[in-house]
Amino acid sequence: MRPIRETIPLDEALALILEAGTPIARTERVAVGTAAGRVLAAPATASIDVPPFDRAAMDGFAVRAEDTFGAGGHDPRVLRAVERVYTGQVPRRAVGAGECIEIATGAPMPEGANAVVMVEETERGAGDEIRVFTPVYPRQHVGRRAADIAAGSMVVPEGELLTPARIGALAAVGAMEVDVAARPRVAILSTGNEIVDPGERLGPGQIYDINRFTLSAIVAGHGGVPVVLPSAPDTLDALSAAIDTALAEDILVFSGGSSVGERDLILDVLKARGEVLFHGVAVKPGKPTVFGRVAGKPVLGMPGYPTSCLSNGYMLLVPMLRRMARLPEYHPRIVRVPLARRIVSTTGRHQFYTIRLADGGAAPAFKASGDITSMAHADGYIEIPANVDIVEAGELVDVKLF
Repeated sequence: MRPIRETIPLDEALALILEAGTPIARTERVAVGTAAGRVLAAPATASIDVPPFDRAAMDGFAVRAEDTFGAGGHDPRVLRAVERVYTGQVPRRAVGAGECIEIATGAPMPEGANAVVMVEETERGAGDEIRVFTPVYPRQHVGRRAADIAAGSMVVPEGELLTPARIGALAAVGAMEVDVAARPRVAILSTGNEIVDPGERLGPGQIYDINRFTLSAIVAGHGGVPVVLPSAPDTLDALSAAIDTALAEDILVFSGGSSVGERDLILDVLKARGEVLFHGVAVKPGKPTVFGRVAGKPVLGMPGYPTSCLSNGYMLLVPMLRRMARLPEYHPRIVRVPLARRIVSTTGRHQFYTIRLADGGAAPAFKASGDITSMAHADGYIEIPANVDIVEAGELVDVKLF
């Protein structure tokens, strides 16, 4: 056994990880329809006006505003309807004095008209007569050309996250493709002689691999591309060969082999192939975590226990991944509720304690670092600082939701 004699605080570990997580410089061109959630790598400018023509903002009648002046409930102005225009159509006639054109919301304004009277303020008379009971002023109920976006103007600046609304703005100017920041590619490697792929028969002392799936889900959910490598046995040669393969990607994430046993060899491989920035974080669960670099690529060695691995995935991998993907910092949703029962924590270690929300309170869900149900049956977690040893029942706690 090779015990971890020193650990570093979580904030120091995170600072080292973020420093090593340089934003990806690569870009790629993607279809606008698939660009949601990506980060724009070049400014998008408009080649057209939006809208590209003056258009009716209400269903009603396109008029010359001056022809409606003085209209009232007992003294309507009477105009003659000369045409009907729907969306997607172009008016064939201009509006002259005393005339109007029936028009649908979004249809192009006819020449000569400068306002729209809402249909609710009109009444049909005999033949083509339209009685107008309310005056309108020039440009009333008219959407002006380029009122939303003018040709040559910025639609979405570089570095912005493409939300559904920003995708809509790109679509409005007819953009087909955009340049976006490339997603970081994350090599995921599970290590250990006991690890078996799902679908295979379990032998004595073997367990199915969990961590490759939980880590892949985290990576895919926070702007990265998971690249799952075949699991590796606990030998220096196998782990070194796995690193050679993984160096084709942007980030290397190992699970297992980061603790203190004779077969926990990630630390040895990192020392031989690159540099170790820290080994051991003052957190619970997740203390036996190692971080370093090989050939300039960040390497994160996670504990093999599923709860420890997944917890550190949220705490350490997600911030680095989002920085490399140029995504905004992640802020989980928080609810403040009373703790259902007392929690005794370990002083000196920052603890992440999983919580299940029930009956308006926060019920502890943590079982053990090796139990995936500690996370699967939880709605979120609370953080217990290193200098706190007891959180009493009834105390209000901030639950960060998964």
